[in-house]
Amino acid sequence: MAATADAKRHAVEVVRRLRREYPDAVCSLGHRTPLELLVATILSAQCTDKRVNLVTPELFRKYRSAADYVRVPQSEFERDIQSTGFFRNKAKNIKGCCQVLVEQYDGEGPNGMDKLVELPGIGRKTANVVLGTAFGVASGIVVDTHVGRISRRLGLSEHKNPEKIEQDLMTLVPKQDWIALSHQMIRHGRRYCTARKPKCDECPLADVSPRLGVET
Repeated sequence: MAATADAKRHAVEVVRRLRREYPDAVCSLGHRTPLELLVATILSAQCTDKRVNLVTPELFRKYRSAADYVRVPQSEFERDIQSTGFFRNKAKNIKGCCQVLVEQYDGEGPNGMDKLVELPGIGRKTANVVLGTAFGVASGIVVDTHVGRISRRLGLSEHKNPEKIEQDLMTLVPKQDWIALSHQMIRHGRRYCTARKPKCDECPLADVSPRLGVET
């Protein structure tokens, strides 16, 4: 999407409205350390944050370090995370990721995009979550289903590919707003801009939204 002056002004107004509406929006995945956030984010793929947050308290009591995840048998770990769905692949990725952390980073996660995306099961979305939330590094913008849907409806991107949506948002939104924006959009997607039957009549962005793709 072309970052015209009008498009940037529109994006700035959207950011201003979202900031005003959700001033306390933060990552909804429960965690205390970067490692816990990394694990929770991998578990959140194709799963709700609510479900992940039901699983992780016991999981984080049982596994306190990257080495703990490496040592546990695959079958046992699969049972621990089974309710999050796709548990075999998630277990493989988490154990593989932690193996690299133990071998190359003394059990601690790297704080750079280029190193994070080299870890098993880690893509840009997960890396952006960890870097932004755990380290305060604005490496990009987290694009989940809520952010993608809202970006298209607001006319901030016409793409469906998350990385292309992210690039559009990064050209339109000031860097200091990158980390908070995704959390605010997720809150907005849950409260008003739902996938089905969005509450446009109640939406605080209604007068600045073209409502692209919304059935009327």
